[in-house]
Amino acid sequence: MDQKKLDQQSQHWEASFSSKPEMFGREPSIAAVKALKIFQKNNIKKILELGPGLGRDTIYFAKNGIEVKALDYSNTAIASINRKKDELKLDKLIKTQLFDVRKKLPLDNEKFEGCFSHMLYCMALSSLDLKNLNDEICRILKKGAINIYTARNTDDGDFKNGIHRGEDLYENDGFIVHFFSKEKIKKLSNGFENIDIENFEEGSFPRKLFFVQNKKIY
Repeated sequence: MDQKKLDQQSQHWEASFSSKPEMFGREPSIAAVKALKIFQKNNIKKILELGPGLGRDTIYFAKNGIEVKALDYSNTAIASINRKKDELKLDKLIKTQLFDVRKKLPLDNEKFEGCFSHMLYCMALSSLDLKNLNDEICRILKKGAINIYTARNTDDGDFKNGIHRGEDLYENDGFIVHFFSKEKIKKLSNGFENIDIENFEEGSFPRKLFFVQNKKIY
């Protein structure tokens, strides 16, 4: 695995966000719409969002009364969210921080009721990075809290296409993606009970993803 190539993804995303200020549109993702219903059903009012990008889901959650702490490693992404939350007067509900999730999360133990990340897990993260991330998310969540994440899966058209970057990571059009099997999801659940793994599609390609819902058990 070429760690240098994985590390360079931050610059690639920075350039992409800078050149396409509404790269994914303004509407919330399918995953965020589904997640909001789960959060509301479980009376979850305070979540951590990892890899929010330009903030379409962050804004959606906040508009629906959920307090969001959003962490992203792109300066452009964080600036975009800050601008939108100011324009929409959502300052009290949205807090942002520039951060690389490969490091220990800069948050206290058992601070959040939920965590959401749309396609963050399938970024240029090694299996060890993912294990460490799962452990950190478990640490900062309260007992019974819900962790929802999505990841492109091994049925996706880009799996095993492009440049192989090690493990189940492949590079296409400059983006490195880590593809998930159900077995990988089940292995990546230390401290959690898996509630559901659902297939869904997004975009015109389409991207084929898993919608994963885990509950912290201790």
